[in-house]
Amino acid sequence: MKYIKGIIALLTLLLVVFPVFAQEDIPTAQYPVLTTSAGQSADINTVNIILDQAGVTYDYCDVPTVEMVKKGSGLGGAKSGTGFHVELKTDNKAYPTGTAYKTVIFAIGASLKGMGASGLTVRDEEKRLEDIIKYCKKEHIFIIAVHSGGSSKRGAAGSDNERMIDTVAPYADLLIVVKDSNKDGRFTDIARTNNITLEELPHALAIVNLMKQVFSPKAD
Repeated sequence: MKYIKGIIALLTLLLVVFPVFAQEDIPTAQYPVLTTSAGQSADINTVNIILDQAGVTYDYCDVPTVEMVKKGSGLGGAKSGTGFHVELKTDNKAYPTGTAYKTVIFAIGASLKGMGASGLTVRDEEKRLEDIIKYCKKEHIFIIAVHSGGSSKRGAAGSDNERMIDTVAPYADLLIVVKDSNKDGRFTDIARTNNITLEELPHALAIVNLMKQVFSPKAD
């Protein structure tokens, strides 16, 4: 809770200190939205807070299964439990419970502690993500991959963090990264090779404004 409050305070301060300018030629996404972690790191908290600041409503589950995603907004009535967390923030007046998800947002960043708390190995997490991505592609669900952790959530080839990037980033429709995450140009290469729109931003704060554009009214 202190971690989350700290992020909110920092984002609020930066919004006042640093102007954030609109960007052009970015794809738009539709509601309802599901957010989840790709690697069970705390970076999903950052992404969810960014969406809150941007006024984007969403459902969140740290480890949703394909079966849960298929049930649409509300995740079939799933409840939080040990090693399993759910937050339902979708506007049910606009998108009644059970409305098919149109967008899934993955926060990329590995944490062995986080995966352990959810009872997952790295391979388990890769398989879960692969299954969800396969379903999204089949159902034409827009995929946004966000890497906001900077260099702290990077590593050598084959490391846990890089495996999460390999599993998700090449299949995104929109790839959002902070500059410090892309010092080696890895995300640029992934985007170029797979014809993905890449938005590289100076800091996590700038993602707030970007999300406002991605989920602008014309996206509905």
